[in-house]
Amino acid sequence: MSLFRTTTEPAVPAETSAPTVTGLLQDISTIGRDNTRGGYSRPVFSTAETDLRAWFIEQAGRRGLDVQTDHNGIIWAWWDTATGVREDAVATGSHLDSVPGGGAYDGPLGVASALVAVDLLKARNFRPRRPLVIAVFPEEEGSRFGVACLGSRLLTGQLDATKARNLKDPAGNTYAEVAAANGQDPRFIGADHSALQRLGMFVELHVEQGRGLIDLHQPVAIGSSILGHGRWKLGITGEGNHAGTTLMADRKDPMVAAAKVMVSIRDTARKYRDARATVGRVQPVPGGTNVIASRVDLWIDVRHPEDSVTAALVEAIGQNAQVLAAEEGCTASLGTESLSPTVHFDGGLRDRLQQLLPAAPVLDTGAGHDAGVLAAHLPTAMLFVRNPTGVSHSPDELVDDRDAEAGALALADSLAGLLGEAA
Repeated sequence: MSLFRTTTEPAVPAETSAPTVTGLLQDISTIGRDNTRGGYSRPVFSTAETDLRAWFIEQAGRRGLDVQTDHNGIIWAWWDTATGVREDAVATGSHLDSVPGGGAYDGPLGVASALVAVDLLKARNFRPRRPLVIAVFPEEEGSRFGVACLGSRLLTGQLDATKARNLKDPAGNTYAEVAAANGQDPRFIGADHSALQRLGMFVELHVEQGRGLIDLHQPVAIGSSILGHGRWKLGITGEGNHAGTTLMADRKDPMVAAAKVMVSIRDTARKYRDARATVGRVQPVPGGTNVIASRVDLWIDVRHPEDSVTAALVEAIGQNAQVLAAEEGCTASLGTESLSPTVHFDGGLRDRLQQLLPAAPVLDTGAGHDAGVLAAHLPTAMLFVRNPTGVSHSPDELVDDRDAEAGALALADSLAGLLGEAA
């Protein structure tokens, strides 16, 4: 039984007998399946993620692309021009890691579409006037080390290399240790200005993580902006004790305080128009069933189109947490793990894509992407492919087969216009 659902819409005209996006995704559909959560769990440097990286390298090699992996773990697959000069390149690509129990498309759709776009261009006997490079960024989701878009942040210098080396996963392993165990030398991670200077622009294709295209009845959209967003860690400290011998009146229970805080976060976010605030992870210490926790850590995701509103909302969350924690005899402290301001994609590049894809609407997104990180350093743009469920970061995430191929065709047409054709 196919993992991918088909539709009754007219098929996208086939330009080549090369593999389809659906076929490529089917090839990796068994990698990283999560039998507990459902969907896929592919954290960076896991067996699943490294298997996917090997798959991409093999696929890129089949297409005659020159593949390199840099010190930050970013894979670059180059389609060179006749001169072999790698400058002013058009870059595309995405990521292969996932959130815990995520869908099949978030990340891999962009990577598979980039490979198929190369197939489509080669089937047209297209000869690029500028080099094309497919980039695969590690740890985009931040599901293992807590920093989203870690690879692109390292590349651009937005994340301090020493801080990155000392990041820890839930098992207590540092990023440096895990990177070294996977063949990277952590001494050399960090800003890579020479790599950035080779890039002229970046276009990332991604599954839409919302319902915009459903309502517009279109398979592909052009991105306009990314909501400002960040991740904060809230620690609530109480007094660990025995669940059976400690009277209710004598407790300083951080779990009770955490429950109050989580409800408060929801209620506070509702006071700000267009705000989103989510507690997606809670970790009690020590975590025993018959133990009153001594500490509870909560990870909070906050997003809003205006950065000043995001800051105000986070400040309100922190103040409320201190009050609610004190009511239970506990203390609370809030720290920033990552923060990305609202990103407006390059207007000139967006206008060019609208010329190349005149039927595609323009949409913003509330989800973060490597294209948003790179936007501060070079012109970037995004293409979104319709998700008929409107659900993402979940096993219910979906892209219909014909929409997947329409996305790759739109990417190929976009790249053709941006690369120019050699005389």
